[in-house]
Amino acid sequence: MPVTAEMIKELRQLSGAGVMECKKALEATDGDLKRAQEILREKGLTMAAKKTERVARQGLIESYVHQSRIGALVELNCETDFVARTPDFKELAHALAMQVVGAQPQYLKPEDVPAAVLEEQKRVCGDDLSKFYGEACLLKQLSIKDQTKTVQDLITEAIAKTGENIVLRRFARFELGIE
Repeated sequence: MPVTAEMIKELRQLSGAGVMECKKALEATDGDLKRAQEILREKGLTMAAKKTERVARQGLIESYVHQSRIGALVELNCETDFVARTPDFKELAHALAMQVVGAQPQYLKPEDVPAAVLEEQKRVCGDDLSKFYGEACLLKQLSIKDQTKTVQDLITEAIAKTGENIVLRRFARFELGIE
């Protein structure tokens, strides 16, 4: 099946990938949009893995306050201030702040969980800590906006789309009456 400009445009809108990447993916799949998206997603994951070593010192601090009773601050970093000012980056930061308010994570990533807490969880749940991490660690939680993806998946997709390393550096959650 010949690849048309409309097909490339549609794939580009769905994936955020460049025109040539979309064209190559569509050609490789004989115009199959779903398979082309999967190819781009795999390439994006590969690209994202390569970018994690790069320094991310720009970015923004985003806040979200729910009904004046619960709030969150997140620090989301990227490599350039250009990316930090884009609507997609700002939207990601806002979604992450909402995630912190709604899902109440205690830690950023599994490596941040204190050894004493891990030992207690192992005693209670056994050696499979995936459920605990999925609830307690922000990067492992399912996104409140898309239950098919984790928070880390959202960040990885943003890395693939922007071409820059993006790091969720830290977060804070505040709730009235709770210390």
